[in-house]
Amino acid sequence: MGLSSWLGWRPWCGSPTGGPPPRNRRRTMNEIRLGGCTPTPLANYLKALGILRLVAEQKDEQAMGHWEGECFVLSTSLNRDELVRFFLDEYQPTPIIAPWNGGSGFYPNDNKDGISAVQSSPSPRFEPYRNTISLAQQTLNRMSLEESPKDKGQKAVLLTTLRAQLPDDALAWMDAAILLGGDDPKYPPLLGTGGNDGRLDFTNNFMQRLGELFDGKGKTATQGPEAWLLGALSGNSTPFLASKAIGQFSPGGVGGPNASTGYEGGSLVNPWDFILMIEGALPFAAAATRRMEAAGNLAALSYPFTVRATGSGSGSAALSDEGNARAEMWLPLWHAPATYGEIRALMSEGRVTLGRQPVHDGLEFARAIAALGVNRGIDTFQRFGFLMRSGKAYLATPLNRFEVRKNRQAALLSDLDKQQGWLNRLRRVARQDEMPARLKSLVRQLEDAIFALSQGAKDARQPLQQIIALLGEIQMLCHQSPKVREALRTPVPRLGAQWVIEANDGSSEFRLASALAGLYGGKGKSQLNMKRFITPVTAEGYAWDNESRNVVWVGGGLTRNLIAVLGRMLQQADALGLRDKPLFSARYCHLDDVAAFLNRRVDDAKIARLIPGLALVEIPQDPGGHRNKEAQIHLAYTLLKPLFTPDAALQKMGFLHGDQRLAIPSGLLRRLSNPATFVSGMELARRRLRAFGLKTPPKINSASGVDVERLTAALLIPVNYQELKKLCTTIGMKPAEQESETNH
Repeated sequence: MGLSSWLGWRPWCGSPTGGPPPRNRRRTMNEIRLGGCTPTPLANYLKALGILRLVAEQKDEQAMGHWEGECFVLSTSLNRDELVRFFLDEYQPTPIIAPWNGGSGFYPNDNKDGISAVQSSPSPRFEPYRNTISLAQQTLNRMSLEESPKDKGQKAVLLTTLRAQLPDDALAWMDAAILLGGDDPKYPPLLGTGGNDGRLDFTNNFMQRLGELFDGKGKTATQGPEAWLLGALSGNSTPFLASKAIGQFSPGGVGGPNASTGYEGGSLVNPWDFILMIEGALPFAAAATRRMEAAGNLAALSYPFTVRATGSGSGSAALSDEGNARAEMWLPLWHAPATYGEIRALMSEGRVTLGRQPVHDGLEFARAIAALGVNRGIDTFQRFGFLMRSGKAYLATPLNRFEVRKNRQAALLSDLDKQQGWLNRLRRVARQDEMPARLKSLVRQLEDAIFALSQGAKDARQPLQQIIALLGEIQMLCHQSPKVREALRTPVPRLGAQWVIEANDGSSEFRLASALAGLYGGKGKSQLNMKRFITPVTAEGYAWDNESRNVVWVGGGLTRNLIAVLGRMLQQADALGLRDKPLFSARYCHLDDVAAFLNRRVDDAKIARLIPGLALVEIPQDPGGHRNKEAQIHLAYTLLKPLFTPDAALQKMGFLHGDQRLAIPSGLLRRLSNPATFVSGMELARRRLRAFGLKTPPKINSASGVDVERLTAALLIPVNYQELKKLCTTIGMKPAEQESETNH
């Protein structure tokens, strides 16, 4: 798994982002904190890039920028006053036009306030802009276009012609707004549908905002522009703002429902905010073109750090958003100063891979970050979703933030990519309309848990346990729903042993669940694995076993399920002619865990949720060791547990010798689970033990104070052999032969 070439940035800068500067780089730089440039909303992020780009290209080529907390810091030879004077007196706007759009100012019925102001200004700062507008107008005249082209073929000709004739400084914008290379133009979500969104044309509004700042001679029109600029840089409120369109970039700045239809009015907009925001979209241009030339498809997936929307992992998004969402973007935040050239290269080369494949959606992006980690200066990604809100309006909604660091727990998720990409198949199936609501809910919860794990939760054990439990529920739903089972084709992939190690929270519940999930029939007896009594799978677990009749794990509570599994295990062992009891496990519980279970001091619901999922895991061998902690165990349990312990274990403990077998009396389990026959069951067990010459405790004459169902269920729990041996010997059971060696 990994993020690809952009991590090192070595081809273009010789050192990672924020690395030691070359010797000829100026060392005395002013650090200017730009409080108006924050990671969210998207408008403020783009504004930061716009300021860095314009300063580097037009004033100080060695300027650098980085993120410090919630603020962008510009490192430059300019001081704050000089920075302000640069924008007021010297800034030369990028020629940003969109003559392919209606409302762009190029057609008779368009608002021409902005384009007329630029065309009529004699100021040198607008000369490139005037030339670009003139070239575009000539192209429209030659094509006899008096309105934006509606025909796809005609629009394609216009775009191709403009692409060939416009100057380079105008092409950067065009490349950011439109991807050419396939049958139809593609529109990266950052700039709507080719530089407009609904009735809001970004380019026309850009020119209108310029007209509000500069008079016909290119000078600042009034005292307002300077105050607005100071507000844009600092983030402080400014007076005399007008109600203007802001579009998708700042959800908090969009007008309310009474402002206008959609979001094209009703918000107070600082002209400098809008201008610098649009200027900040240009660094994404080169990547869009280059990736489109290479791939020739899927514009959203060709745009840097842009993937399909995932409606999970954030309270601001839902699966229902995916159908109407344009995409989502993951924008990098870096802590060490980097030049604009480095940032532009990052944007142009930005590509993220999971394994060897490019990521396709937000969940895969999160997994890729967590699986590899980055040490090249990028600390964090801010995730934005272009979601439909406010009627039919798209808004760049901030979703969440992901720290970039190696996450060994998230790497476990690669197990779910086995079996021809099982996880992706599950996610696709869950989004089909005909699938049950239960599957959709489980998959949404699963994706949320994967996001939480990938995001670097403080305690990774909680989301890991959640993922394990949900996989178990999904596996059981497949058993219950032929439609789901057929669509998924295969069961949940087998999960590696590290899942248990990383998810272990040290609780009695987890020890009980993992020991029970690890039950098997003995060496070479995989047909009696615990998972086969929960869902109908083959012994290896890689396929469904449609002929299985062993599934007994159903609704009705933990204890009843454990008793049902115990009964079916014993029944199958007898049918298979096994000489020993099929109650082996790779992991064992402590007696105090059993005592907690018997006395209802554990969370049954947690155990019941974990067992089906842990049954999908390759349970690792218990590390060994026992506790000296005293456990108050009911006498009935002590008497019964040897009967429900594998004979091989009893031999190691010394209670059996040679080829002795301590068989479970016929009908014992049925008697024990019924309060009315519990005492007779206990006597049957005591006689069986004494028949083997074992010293046993006195006869139990009453079931008073005994939760017989819970006691019977506890007999399935694998117990540390050393602790079990000690318990039995302390109440008078004498080993037939002393044997110092035990299994733990």
